[in-house]
Amino acid sequence: MSRIVIVDYGLGNMRSVSRALEKAGAATLVSQNPEEISAAEGIILPGVGAFHEGMTRLSDLAKAITDSKGHAQILGICLGMQMMMEESHEHGLNKGLGLIPGTVKRFSDAPGYKIPHMGWNQIKLEKLDDPLFERIPDQSFMYFVHSFWADTPARYCVTSTEYIDTFASSVRNGTAAGVQFHPEKSGECGIAILKNFIRMV
Repeated sequence: MSRIVIVDYGLGNMRSVSRALEKAGAATLVSQNPEEISAAEGIILPGVGAFHEGMTRLSDLAKAITDSKGHAQILGICLGMQMMMEESHEHGLNKGLGLIPGTVKRFSDAPGYKIPHMGWNQIKLEKLDDPLFERIPDQSFMYFVHSFWADTPARYCVTSTEYIDTFASSVRNGTAAGVQFHPEKSGECGIAILKNFIRMV
């Protein structure tokens, strides 16, 4: 069985992600070791909180992640997905990992909408052949908690979601993919996505 490394940089609930992956059938390792990350066949970059703090805490682990693109399957979750983009406008302009083209922006204020976007919302399948969403029905509900969203060209958008703006709720560029929602909190569909990721590794 291929081992999946969960990157531990001090932000995010590593335990809940690890438990969900184990429930989905994976052998996991939570690690802060660049060598273990570089040697992994599957890498999970979770996270909650602010983009700048996440990139600062990631520090030396960033190179291990970016160098793994092409030979490892990489999945960013929530803040992890946002950090995979080129840049973010959260607390000023900050550089991301650059694994997926695009910019992270804050939701616009709109009457009747609360920020952060929190709770269950639907995903629209924009790419019907992406292996991460194999056997996931269109318009499935996933669990979201975020105030910022990824603005990426359409060719990188795998699913979209409506909340104030239409935003990319999942993205892919080669072996690097990200989901804005929390699969570990999204019930059976979330576990199915993690199982798909395990099969890809």
